[in-house]
Amino acid sequence: MTDYNALPEQRQALIHQMLIDTGRVIGVDVARQLGVSEHTIRRDLQELARKGLCKKVYGGAVSQLKQSASFETRVAENVEEKEPVARRCAQMIKPGSCIFIDSGSTYLLMVNFIPHEMELTIVTNSPQIAAALSSRKSGELIMLGGKVNPLVGSALGSETVNQLRNMLFDQAFIGVCGLDPQAGLSAAYYDDACFKKEVFNQSNEVIAAVTADKISQVARYKVAGCEEIDIVVASTQTPTHSFRHTSLRFEVAE
Repeated sequence: MTDYNALPEQRQALIHQMLIDTGRVIGVDVARQLGVSEHTIRRDLQELARKGLCKKVYGGAVSQLKQSASFETRVAENVEEKEPVARRCAQMIKPGSCIFIDSGSTYLLMVNFIPHEMELTIVTNSPQIAAALSSRKSGELIMLGGKVNPLVGSALGSETVNQLRNMLFDQAFIGVCGLDPQAGLSAAYYDDACFKKEVFNQSNEVIAAVTADKISQVARYKVAGCEEIDIVVASTQTPTHSFRHTSLRFEVAE
């Protein structure tokens, strides 16, 4: 039987592999599995975090969020996984409502499934989403202004937030960088996180579309706890078991 107390490098390599495989590790569980103390595992997680291989959270760690690609790059990625999620999100839109659509490659796909004849007021801070909706004859389309962040693919900043504060939404489709049972929904950029928080404040119902790569990921800036999100629309590939002790309602898009 391997003595992991005497083999820190092998122990840390094994923990890193667990993070790659599952996206999250719980310190007490890993300590029991490897036959070492919880203090030893905390030191291992600290070392892995120092190397940029994970991010520590209460009770354990999650895999390090990958550097966000540009919006144009994300649009072309995992389209087969995103499309059912996008379709299900569109089906949840209530006719006659005022909705906000955040920037996101899944939401750019979603606009293809919104019926043209449905009477809606649609607000977005994404130039790409606004352009995709520009041919709609029914309802209203409102594009929030401001400086565009090319990595996020949306207008952000104080001017954009001030416009948002004058609006109330029946539904908001919020973009997700990372979603974790403990850390909640997080964003990679500070101004994007601040903007998303305002969207939560102005919305009756918040819906988050996620794919497998977003789960058990923690970005730098927290936006909201799991209890603040009304519905998560997930792909069939998305592992949701780690959220079983949260109040999150998942809708799996077939």
